[in-house]
Amino acid sequence: MKADSRADVEALTDSVRRFALERIAPRVPEWEATGELPLSLHAEAAALGLLGLGYPEELGGTPAPFALRNAMSVTLARYGGSGGVMAGLFSHNIGLPPVLRHGTPQLQREIIPDVLRGEKIAALAITEPGAGSDVAALKTKARRDGDAYVLDGEKVFITSGVRADWITVAVRTGEPGTRGSSGISMIVVPGDAKGLSRTRLDKMGWHANDTGHLRFDGVRVPARYLVGEEGAGFRMIMGNFNGERLAMSAMALGFAQACYDEALDWARERKTFGSALVDKQVIRHKLMDMQMRIHATQAWLDAVTALADEGKLESDPNCVAQVCLLKNQATQAMQFCADQAVQILGGMGYMRGTKSERIYREVKVMMIGGGAEEIMKDLAARQWGL
Repeated sequence: MKADSRADVEALTDSVRRFALERIAPRVPEWEATGELPLSLHAEAAALGLLGLGYPEELGGTPAPFALRNAMSVTLARYGGSGGVMAGLFSHNIGLPPVLRHGTPQLQREIIPDVLRGEKIAALAITEPGAGSDVAALKTKARRDGDAYVLDGEKVFITSGVRADWITVAVRTGEPGTRGSSGISMIVVPGDAKGLSRTRLDKMGWHANDTGHLRFDGVRVPARYLVGEEGAGFRMIMGNFNGERLAMSAMALGFAQACYDEALDWARERKTFGSALVDKQVIRHKLMDMQMRIHATQAWLDAVTALADEGKLESDPNCVAQVCLLKNQATQAMQFCADQAVQILGGMGYMRGTKSERIYREVKVMMIGGGAEEIMKDLAARQWGL
């Protein structure tokens, strides 16, 4: 990384750290109780330029390399300590990229600026009750009817699905009976579209995010809301996954660091049998086991981020494979650190209100979302010709 780039990262992370400590961490319990984020938080993040990082200036964003974007994600995760907040605040980073890369200029101007200003919320809807990682098996249909598309079907486990103003939906188009990846398209659906119903889902973690079950019952949207061409959706989705997995790796690293920070603070303060926990060798070894995984993940994240900034994230099989395995590495590091932190905190680690308890509950969604571990290994193997 160039010297000026390092300075940019340091300046950004300092600003993000303050924002997380002052505006997020103290309010997480409240948002977990209500089950969603206030729209005002989106506006605050937008005012700092966080929502628009990586988007074109003409749409209200700030062009930025992955090195800067990932540094932001790591820092917000580390000092905010809530995956639900991260998921809700940045769901646009999986909902908007297809529109940005493949949508018409008119569609981009209609949707993206309001979201980057924190005035609207964007989401991505791919997963169905019978189709998750197997995207080619999705069944939600969109048939052309004059100057509109009519959608029927359902989506599940949709991040920000209840509140989203714009939902980029994966659908099956073309002739009846079309199967596989060739018949998949992407269409943007307004959140207030007639025939769209949404139900909030109860989850193990991510309580601060409104994860939803969406049903489309004759939802009619203008044909201009088609993203790109009919039948080109599968490739868009696969490319979108790479960016999502890289971002999740950065988040997982930040959460692992949050667990370490909390465990270390507790070990220094907690006295047992006449001395601090940190004075005991077994506790120091746990902390070092956490650091081993954190530093290994950081090094791998830096290496893959460099590849992404060279333009290899979607086109280079080696980079795609590394992103898949990095996500596994990062989420496993997060899992290990959360488990060890809860163990070090003892009874306090089992209490609501600690970051470690919250992150412990959020580990599994990180290991499953964006592609489960098993899928990641198999995809990486195929990229490397195995």
